[in-house]
Amino acid sequence: MNIMKQVLNLARRAGVGGDVPIGAAIVRDGEIIARGENLVQRKQNPTLHAEIVAINRACKKLGQKFLSDCDIYVSLEPCAMCATAISFARIRNIYFAATDEKGGGITANARIFDNDKHLWHPNIIQIPEYANESVELLRAFFAERRKDKKLDS
Repeated sequence: MNIMKQVLNLARRAGVGGDVPIGAAIVRDGEIIARGENLVQRKQNPTLHAEIVAINRACKKLGQKFLSDCDIYVSLEPCAMCATAISFARIRNIYFAATDEKGGGITANARIFDNDKHLWHPNIIQIPEYANESVELLRAFFAERRKDKKLDS
């Protein structure tokens, strides 16, 4: 199965679990070595974004702190925290489906890699053919949350 399709399945799983539907996978030599999905709500930890979860699992699996021969695939443009973690892990390439105008840390908002002082600059590649699917997962998730809040009122 296509890597981005697997990432979108992880995003779906996060949404079903009550977390914002975002998924990530770390790839080395064309194989997924670690997966992550948002676990913020389930673990009550604001740092457990899909990218951070995947990075932690990849570092543990490989027994190293740098992932310079790895790529990360994400269903949504990483936020500033995740983009910085990706840089600290020295991940080679970031592939993402949808841009995030509100919270994105790469093409929108913080734009952390626009600063020449950043220690590591990964290559950034958007895969737009999966953007609509990613955006629809997010829209449906937040529409459901708004509906649930109205029912609680």
